[in-house]
Amino acid sequence: MIKSGELAGRETDELMPLAHLRDMYRDVRQKFEDYCAPLEIEDYGLQAVAETSPAKWHLAHTSWFFETFLLKPFMPGYQPQHPAFEYIFNSYYNGVGAQFPRPQRGLLSRPTVAEVYDYRHAIDDAMLRLLESTNGDQETIASRTELGLQHEMQHQELFFTDLKYNLAQNPLCPVYVEAPGHEEPSAPPELAWNSHDGGILKMGAETGSGFCFDNETPRHRVFLEPFELANRPVTNADVLAFIEDGGYRQPALWLADGWGKVQEGHWQHPLYWRQQDSEWFEFTLHGLKPLNPQGIACHLSAYEADAIARWMDARLPTEFEWESVAQGQPVEGHFVDSGLYHPDTPTPDTLFGSIWQWTSSAYSPYPGYRPAEGAIGEYNGKFMCNQLVLRGGSCVTDPRQVRASYRNFFYPPDRWQFSGVRLARDYCK
Repeated sequence: MIKSGELAGRETDELMPLAHLRDMYRDVRQKFEDYCAPLEIEDYGLQAVAETSPAKWHLAHTSWFFETFLLKPFMPGYQPQHPAFEYIFNSYYNGVGAQFPRPQRGLLSRPTVAEVYDYRHAIDDAMLRLLESTNGDQETIASRTELGLQHEMQHQELFFTDLKYNLAQNPLCPVYVEAPGHEEPSAPPELAWNSHDGGILKMGAETGSGFCFDNETPRHRVFLEPFELANRPVTNADVLAFIEDGGYRQPALWLADGWGKVQEGHWQHPLYWRQQDSEWFEFTLHGLKPLNPQGIACHLSAYEADAIARWMDARLPTEFEWESVAQGQPVEGHFVDSGLYHPDTPTPDTLFGSIWQWTSSAYSPYPGYRPAEGAIGEYNGKFMCNQLVLRGGSCVTDPRQVRASYRNFFYPPDRWQFSGVRLARDYCK
């Protein structure tokens, strides 16, 4: 039996009440359908590269998660909606069975979009009955349901990042939704540095502080040398200056693997930037827009982030430097609930939101980490190799997921996420 503490780093006496879970379940599941409402039927099946998935697949996979890990083991007499869905919509859970090849998800014209929505709604009906029942292992049902909702919010964020990449391949520069009206942005703050003393500090999720993923635990001690952290992320103006100074043509600025990617991919600017008649534009989910020099730079790989930092006589922070500062800040910033699905002008000393911030830290287990037994243990632990940690959440992250200890992770060349740079440097007192 998987205990809730093994599953998500929580104590069993702090599980969310089932009545609250039912309300949260309805809200999270409905939000995904709301996000899909602007799509045309042809948009649901797009998959431009293997790393992205079609919107239709995300809708089905998140339903498969609840069916596989809750309805099958805990609802007596439950019959799966379709015998092939376990294969088609399994992402990477080898403990459950084989998976349909990821690069070919865009070939799945069937089930249709209508059938996928029918599947979702059938799962929703069954899940709400399960959450209203007083039978079964209530602790495990509650903990797995909460994990499933957090998993769904992660896929909602992937929906936006994948959709943007897929739409960007179209010369028509399709508009997902129009940008909401908002005030003209003020000039970004001048780059400044906040000093921090370091020392022996505790990192990781605090017991009793609410939901966390297992990769945020256990809480442990870390020693930090004194350091400085920038008061704002790197802006488009900073990146333009890097480009104009020949940053993409200077191998001395790049890590060896990064320089190899620059050459292989012919990188000359961030993903989604386009130059037309000497003017810079940027593709966004709100269409092709003139590049805002004051805006926060995003869709940068870790290699680009590292090179830009080096060019600015700085470096990337470690994940623990970032977390040590974030622990003392409120979780406020630009998230998906704003309806503006693109980073705006930076707010001074706001550490959360707008972009995921690359760190120099390898995604690896904390001292004493143990993944859960069984297929659910594959959620995070098996990816702790060859990836880097990002922190802070982005403009397409649900704010309910954001906290100082939350660790996102991607491979260094990845550019399609809403990822950017906050500079750090050593501090000599």
